[in-house]
Amino acid sequence: MFRLVVLRAWLRLLRLAWHLLVGAMTVALLFPRLDRLEQGRRVTRWSSGMVRLMGIRLVVHGRAPRLRGNGALIVANHISWLDIHLLHSVLPCRFIAKADIARWPLFGWLAAQAGTLFLAREKRSAIRKMNATIASLLAEGECLALFPEGTTTAGDQVLPFRSALLEPVIQSNANIFPASVRYLDAQGQRTEIPAYYGEMTLVKSLWRIACAEPFTAEIVFMMPIAAGTRNRRGLVSEVEDQIRFGLAKGSSVGHSSVTLDAYDSKGST
Repeated sequence: MFRLVVLRAWLRLLRLAWHLLVGAMTVALLFPRLDRLEQGRRVTRWSSGMVRLMGIRLVVHGRAPRLRGNGALIVANHISWLDIHLLHSVLPCRFIAKADIARWPLFGWLAAQAGTLFLAREKRSAIRKMNATIASLLAEGECLALFPEGTTTAGDQVLPFRSALLEPVIQSNANIFPASVRYLDAQGQRTEIPAYYGEMTLVKSLWRIACAEPFTAEIVFMMPIAAGTRNRRGLVSEVEDQIRFGLAKGSSVGHSSVTLDAYDSKGST
């Protein structure tokens, strides 16, 4: 039994390595000739394939932001590096991530090519500059995504949100889409297998996921909040409460759902 688990894990990692190589070649050779919309579609298909080959069944409840129209900010709790690929497999969006990720081998480069905005959170000047960038992108109708806890958890709680990056959303009168992310085992119970927190390394996290039995990732999109009608403190409190509620109640919160076992263009746009 142990040998079968190890063999399956190595096969998954080999498939992942090939998937990363194909993604890197696509970005390097094809992306310079594609417009932003087509780049987003390619990222969505690639992320969906990655989620699938890691043995993850993705279930989405509620309604994600539309790709066209006013700017939107997805705000979610943060458990794993997989969270980014889950959201990317639903729709193209640009993440606001900590600067450390830019230094991850290959993953960091791919994230940058996908439009990720990297932030050195400890520098106030960097936050001011990022706020100006966020406001500009929202005004252009972009969809952005943010994990305001500033770190990951085991998935059993939602840490207090850092509110500094929500100010440009208020100024732009954009919509915030609170989203809860959780991972469930075959019995529908919370699992910490995908959790990437504490002193865990990326290599250890990859191995844990590769060795695991197939599990479910669930995203619940709550009703959007018009940020322009709130002050920052009230807005942060409301978004935080909604995500905590979504994490506790799960699928019962969503009005509709779609299961993404493979790439489905209807589920990603």
